[in-house]
Amino acid sequence: MTQPSLSSGFRISAVVSDVDGTLLDREKRLTDGTRAAIAELRKRGIAFVLISSRPPRGLRMLLEPLTITTPVAGFNGGAFTTPELAIIEQHLLSPSVARHATDFLTPRGLEVWVFSKNEWLLRALNGSRTNTEKRAVQFMPTLVKDFGNALDAANKIVGVSNYYDLIRKSEHEARGLFADRASVARSQQYYLDFTHLLANKGAAVQAISRLLAIPMEQVAVIGDGVNDVAMFEQSPFSIAMGNASSEVRDRARSVTTSNGDEGFASAIERYVIRPDVTSHSRLRTSIREQQ
Repeated sequence: MTQPSLSSGFRISAVVSDVDGTLLDREKRLTDGTRAAIAELRKRGIAFVLISSRPPRGLRMLLEPLTITTPVAGFNGGAFTTPELAIIEQHLLSPSVARHATDFLTPRGLEVWVFSKNEWLLRALNGSRTNTEKRAVQFMPTLVKDFGNALDAANKIVGVSNYYDLIRKSEHEARGLFADRASVARSQQYYLDFTHLLANKGAAVQAISRLLAIPMEQVAVIGDGVNDVAMFEQSPFSIAMGNASSEVRDRARSVTTSNGDEGFASAIERYVIRPDVTSHSRLRTSIREQQ
């Protein structure tokens, strides 16, 4: 995809940001630099939108600190909510696809999580990434013997494993099997997400453009994951985090530093606020004012 330079005079009216690995640092925290950068966007009248594979409920701890007033995109765009978490629109997996996804993951040795009706369901509490997810979304899972009727209204099915090669192999197989029935993507090296076909970040960023009445040509996007590439393909202003894999960095127009080195704040300063100046003195001043 040929993209214009971020400093070539094109107007940016909205920034759409991934959360884990992008907006948050390695400890899942908002840094002072990130807060200052978003405050600067707000002062300039530039809309800021969160998009994540997390459920909307798992983003609520960010909404007040960042003074979010725009729609929130959870489940990779499978559910759009207000900042008060009221549903604007959502795309659920069909019951047959949800059951097929569960049947696909289980015999391959992946743990299975189901997100349905504001609940996170699993069949074992001692899973390899359960504590990671609890810390991220800040609510508790529900233990079930089987997923039952939850599969009739599932927002997302997740395959979980610490064996990253297994996740990659399963993704490749699942994309063939579910090609015309579900969106399949790695949200992390250890998570394989199954969502509705329209619940992918490419379709989601187009929906955000529509909901905000901002042309896609004025929407900048930033992310670090394989599932963020879909939105890179839709925007002329795509930024990859320095901690992203080479396959993700190669698909973005620009690359910033890592989420362990104020990569988000640096990207906003360099590519959005002052695209023709590399100094970060204004951002540093803003950080000091907030402290």
